[in-house]
Amino acid sequence: MLEVSNLYKTFNAGTLNEVNALQDVSLSIEDGSFVCVLGTNGSGKSTLLNAVAGTFLTDSGVITLNGRNITRWPEYKRACQIGRVFQNPFSGTAPNMSIGENLALAAKRGKKRGLGWGLTASVVRELKDRVKALNMGLEERLDSPIGKLSGGQRQALTLLMSSWIKPDLLLLDEHTAALDPKTAGKVIELTEKIVSEGKLTTLMVTHSMQQAVNLGDRIIMMHQGKIKFDFRGEEKKRLKVNDLLSLFDELRRKDQIDTGVAELLTINYV
Repeated sequence: MLEVSNLYKTFNAGTLNEVNALQDVSLSIEDGSFVCVLGTNGSGKSTLLNAVAGTFLTDSGVITLNGRNITRWPEYKRACQIGRVFQNPFSGTAPNMSIGENLALAAKRGKKRGLGWGLTASVVRELKDRVKALNMGLEERLDSPIGKLSGGQRQALTLLMSSWIKPDLLLLDEHTAALDPKTAGKVIELTEKIVSEGKLTTLMVTHSMQQAVNLGDRIIMMHQGKIKFDFRGEEKKRLKVNDLLSLFDELRRKDQIDTGVAELLTINYV
């Protein structure tokens, strides 16, 4: 279980560029739940994911994963329990290393490592079996540099790497945003398969309302660093894309009203 309590994060504090990215954010995600996080640019959705991953430390609040307080853990230590797929298909892998070498490293995540051969005959057989399940014909290309693959192929392999040893939490950071629609569809199908078969606790940030409606069992909508809506169960199942669009419009209208009131108050004060 992931528990996030009263998170605050401000960037460039005390300057003209100050941004209150997270404002008292609290969230609990049950084991095996697949949560989609929506929001406009600057809403705080990626900041929330990065805070959980340990990309930076929050100003205050507590992050607990399966009963362990990881709030002050560095990113590399959290990576032993957290799998992650980035938006950029060229992140999360070593491009000059082969497919097999990248996968062998993923298979050692969180384990002690020695100076023995990483790609033994038995390891190669296991790699081929698991890569074959991707249905991309990559099982016979384990010696190829992973940097030479297409974006879709790399994202598929990164998904496999991030879940090779079942993580306590899988983070998906708009992992289809840089792909063409056809390739994105294939990666989403693979995502559903891996998450479902592994019963992985998953937090996925996305701009795609269609993905949010189709995937997972819960939708969270963020705005201005806060969680504004949280849909789960039957309520989530009934949601359509038009419903989400209406909620975004509602938030934008409220922003305009609040801005107008602030301007009036300023004028009257002067």
